Amino acid sequence: MKEGIHPEYYQAKVTCNCGNEFVTGSTKKEIHVEICSKCHPFYTGQQKATSARGRIDKFNRKYGLKSE
Repeated sequence: MKEGIHPEYYQAKVTCNCGNEFVTGSTKKEIHVEICSKCHPFYTGQQKATSARGRIDKFNRKYGLKSE
C-alpha cells in the first residue's frame, strides 16, 4: 500500500436522536444519526404487519395467485 493516501481511521462514537450511543470504526470521530437499531420499528417489533399484508394481497390479486 502507498503511504499517505489513506484517511485516518478512528473509533467513532455514534449518537442517535433516541439517546443510544455505541462505538464503531470510521473516518470521522463522531457520527450523529436520526434512527438506530434500538428505535427502528423493524428491529423493535413495532412495525405494522397489516400494511405489509395489504401489499402482499394486492400483489396476489394482480397476478392471479391464490392465497391459502
